[in-house]
Amino acid sequence: MTTQALTRLPERMPSFFDDFFRPWNEWAGKENGWSTLMNLPAVNISEQKNEYQLSVAVPGMKKDDFKLDVEGNILTISSEKEESKEEKDKKFTRKEYNYSSFSRCFTLPGDVEKDKAEATYEEGILKVSLPRKASAKSSQAKHIAVK
Repeated sequence: MTTQALTRLPERMPSFFDDFFRPWNEWAGKENGWSTLMNLPAVNISEQKNEYQLSVAVPGMKKDDFKLDVEGNILTISSEKEESKEEKDKKFTRKEYNYSSFSRCFTLPGDVEKDKAEATYEEGILKVSLPRKASAKSSQAKHIAVK
């Protein structure tokens, strides 16, 4: 199973000066590649005998915040979350907005039963179970002798 993030790594390695200028770059809104990569949630992918399992670390979300779609052999996991907070006092009103989003794409192997895929979310982890087809489970490894 391969993964495709909607961001890509920069063409160069970070330098000492990247850390030195980081506050300025963040304030100015400069996208240097590494900061964008840090906004993507971490994903663990495991292959079991009967299924593939993806575990996505996304704390602070609700199960309704996620959108999972399969088109062809591409699984897309995305989320958009917008929050606003307002404090009113006699002399002032303060509003804060927070908007976060991500999208991760995964190329599914041919032995996945897409119509039986399931997802659960608990304790900050989104788990996606992708069952394997029965024919794939029963296939065993075979050694081929060279003649």
